[in-house]
Amino acid sequence: MTGEEFLVEVQKAGLLNAAAVNKVRREALIAGEEAETIIARQQLVEGQKLAELRSHILKIPYKKVNLDDLDEKLMDIIPEETARNYGVVPLSRSGNLLVLGMLKPDDMKAQEAVKFIARSQRLNLGVYVISYDDWQAALRKYSPYRTEIEHAIQSLNLKPGAAALRSVGLEEGGAAGEAPIVRIVADTLKEAVQSRASDVHIEPQEKYLRVRFRIDGTLKEVASLPIELAQPIVSRIKVISSLKLDETRIPQDGRFRSRVVDREIDFRVSTFPTPLGEKVALRVLDSTIGLRSFDSLGLVYRNYELVEEGLRKPFGMILMTGPTGSGKTTTLYAMLQKLNDDRVNIISLEDPVEYFIPGVNQSQVHPEIGYDFASGLRQILRQDPDIIMVGEVRDNEAASLAVQAALTGHIVLSTLHTNNAVGVIPRLIDMKVEPFLLPVSLNLMLSQRLVGLLCPDCKSAEVAAPAAQKIIKKALGEVPAEIAEKFKEPYRIYRSRGCPKCKGRGMVGRTALYEAFQMTAALEEVISSGPTFQKILREAKNQGMLTLRQDGVVKALEGLVSLEEVTRETEDY
Repeated sequence: MTGEEFLVEVQKAGLLNAAAVNKVRREALIAGEEAETIIARQQLVEGQKLAELRSHILKIPYKKVNLDDLDEKLMDIIPEETARNYGVVPLSRSGNLLVLGMLKPDDMKAQEAVKFIARSQRLNLGVYVISYDDWQAALRKYSPYRTEIEHAIQSLNLKPGAAALRSVGLEEGGAAGEAPIVRIVADTLKEAVQSRASDVHIEPQEKYLRVRFRIDGTLKEVASLPIELAQPIVSRIKVISSLKLDETRIPQDGRFRSRVVDREIDFRVSTFPTPLGEKVALRVLDSTIGLRSFDSLGLVYRNYELVEEGLRKPFGMILMTGPTGSGKTTTLYAMLQKLNDDRVNIISLEDPVEYFIPGVNQSQVHPEIGYDFASGLRQILRQDPDIIMVGEVRDNEAASLAVQAALTGHIVLSTLHTNNAVGVIPRLIDMKVEPFLLPVSLNLMLSQRLVGLLCPDCKSAEVAAPAAQKIIKKALGEVPAEIAEKFKEPYRIYRSRGCPKCKGRGMVGRTALYEAFQMTAALEEVISSGPTFQKILREAKNQGMLTLRQDGVVKALEGLVSLEEVTRETEDY
């Protein structure tokens, strides 16, 4: 089946509409990639649904990959290169029967490759269709990180107190691909991507070099390297991110892109001088994780309806609030993708540009040369925009310009530093925006927090403790009746104790808690009579707003998140 034929079947099945299919078709043509790969990588359709569709078309059964079954003996049958190049994974072996999972069982080259392996080892073959996500997860089982690092360190023959290695292939960039230092850096970055880490910290300590990954918001040490490797590793990272090798006294910022685990990953690099040497922090910008579809954000019930309604309006501001690292940019990008259309001109101002979205004109501000959010907004208005995204409204001038842009017929998406959605209006007034302009320029106010998703394989329900029962009862007492009626006393919550699937963490990714409310005639009255936090909160609750705490409690009762984390990350108001 060709890629074009599969796209037709995807549209017939109602998984993508005609406009989305045409967009994928164009991207596939421009990028020289297969349409199915683009759909899976951008998460336009759930991977399992794509696999089940192919299974239905080919009349070959679909199977979910059990990673626990992939031991070394089984993986030795199918080399990593074959698994990666032909989209194939060994699932099980019983006697002389080898069962394989294949992305595309109808691919002739893949068929020839697996038949050759089967003939050479005198095996019979059984085949299932598997999903792109499962195939990617299975690839991570090959080449364990710690083993590679150990081999690289051993090859250096380090001696205690040896001088720091300064030029192990660093000047030659990618040409010295077999050098141990190059391999250590490459394997570390590969492991970070495979672990779905958002950040990598390389930190010189007094007696060793510490490598930590931030996974699902929590830092975890993954390797302890000899301190002699600190300078060569930092130098290698500086080389590939085009930073000054001889400048170690001041912080430096850089960026580079690399193909890791069959996808393009951007790394944002920051160096920071310490008395023990330079510390390096790398932000891993993986579009398959950071770019999410609007429906996968975690918006539910009235929050979802409000945001959808706000995005349909022809002009006005939608403002997001939340602390650093709460996923505001991810939500804004999801909104941009929902609004992205050939008929509109979308321009963004960001600091920095984290992910590149096809069809969106993205610009990075440079305050050091006078190109900040305020000056950028002035220039954007000369670019005939329909939709404007401003990374952050930081000062009075940017706030005033954003309001003016909304008043002149543009949709404006941005973020603001307040603790919750109710604080948006007081904050804008504090930034010298005239109160009478807010009702006609501000459409929607949102706030969010990130919490861990409980592992579905090891979570279990239990009756909540008396103290938790009180928290739940209070939260449900103020939510719409149709939501509260879904849950009966005694309330049951969920815990995850850790298992091999979640690597003992009990969590598999994160989701957002939201609160949202809109501008109404009643809220306009509050603004004109002197807005206070309590007045605005009262009107938001009159609208039926789910607070962050209430949204979290509902998701905890549904088994998605931990009630303890919800109460820790949200306040009761």
